[in-house]
Amino acid sequence: MELRVLNYFLMVAREENITKAAQLLHVTQPTLSRQLMQLEEELGVKLFQRSSHCIILTEEGMLLKRRAQELLTLAEKTKQDLMQKDTQLSGEIAIGCGELQSVDWLSKLLARFQGENPLVHVSLYSGNADSIKDRIENGLLDMGLVPEPVDITKYSFVHAPQKEIWGVLVHKDSPLAGKRTVGPADLAGQSLMFSNRDLVRDLIANWFGDDFDDLHVAARYNLLYNAAIMVRNKIGAAICLKLDCSYDDTCFVPFSPPLESGSVLIWKKDQFASPAVTEFLALAKECIKSISQDSV
Repeated sequence: MELRVLNYFLMVAREENITKAAQLLHVTQPTLSRQLMQLEEELGVKLFQRSSHCIILTEEGMLLKRRAQELLTLAEKTKQDLMQKDTQLSGEIAIGCGELQSVDWLSKLLARFQGENPLVHVSLYSGNADSIKDRIENGLLDMGLVPEPVDITKYSFVHAPQKEIWGVLVHKDSPLAGKRTVGPADLAGQSLMFSNRDLVRDLIANWFGDDFDDLHVAARYNLLYNAAIMVRNKIGAAICLKLDCSYDDTCFVPFSPPLESGSVLIWKKDQFASPAVTEFLALAKECIKSISQDSV
């Protein structure tokens, strides 16, 4: 498969019309149709269902669309990594971030790095730990800042200096909103929303103890913003980390006994990294080392 043909395929998939796609790609319609037919022959599958009005993707076509988008993104990222200037550090650092207070530490580190290397720019992806790890594995991200608990056996890493605080996001009219802290007994009988990550579920289950299986789970979520909207509309209270932001008509109440966890900046072991990524990781390691020495 050629990248050029994958780009043709994605344009047709987007427009659902070969004539319009050909115009946007500045190729003739017969040329585009021939390229698509050859792609189907090469893969041995039917990618489109054709009609007189439009074309739609088959199940195999939907799979190729996802893979083609990843391949073209990876190709562009590789191009940027290799196009480094000899005189000054340049290129892109692709970073995935969870919703964490530790992003403040990471952003200050990036600001310092870009101050010294203004030709380096950052591509930021927001997601949970699982999606960030998937994108690192696929080469779409250079590194990721992810919350613990997380399996990092396959990665090199540094621990962020900040601790993340667990608690519950509740509606301002909730009886829990007036409390300084909440314990497991306070949450019994409440409609609750949890992260959909199993490792997080286990962490919270250990904090709750034997009554965890009796809790009423109203919803599961991966990122907090949409869950906060559901809290605002009184669907339930969201078990979550404390963030340096606020959502209308809600408030965060920390757990008691306190529950804290860390976060880690991870990247693949023994993998080629661009000069920009290599230099940034060296700065992150040096930063953590200096913090550790200061605390001794």
